[in-house]
Amino acid sequence: MPRQNTPPGNYPQAVLQQIQQLGRHIALARKRRDETQAQWAGRLGVSLPTMARIERGDPSVAMASYVMCLWLVNQAQGLADLIAPQHDQVALAREIGEVQARARVAAGRRSRSVAAATGGGHANVNAQGLAALMAGGPAGPEA
Repeated sequence: MPRQNTPPGNYPQAVLQQIQQLGRHIALARKRRDETQAQWAGRLGVSLPTMARIERGDPSVAMASYVMCLWLVNQAQGLADLIAPQHDQVALAREIGEVQARARVAAGRRSRSVAAATGGGHANVNAQGLAALMAGGPAGPEA
């Protein structure tokens, strides 16, 4: 078996707890079906000791073994859907922030262009000032 870069003992506690909870849920699903560890081990193609390690939530068990257990429980639901791009909230927030930053830069450029075009000399002409200017009223900070 290839050497792991990060030993399971160095995983964040939250990750270890999630794997242990997954193992407990796998054991519960098997028991609710009134099936033995030996039956599941046979279906998974793993040894009985590996099946016991899965149910204990051992982080050193191959991910494929856990995924196969999930598939045995619910064949219609895909594990990959949990990490599908539309569910990645951190990346989504970052992308929204980038779009907002670009919009602020573009708005700043438009404001400077409007100020230069109207000869107002104000780099911070806002939408109300622009509307007032277009209506023929006063514009800028004095308005």
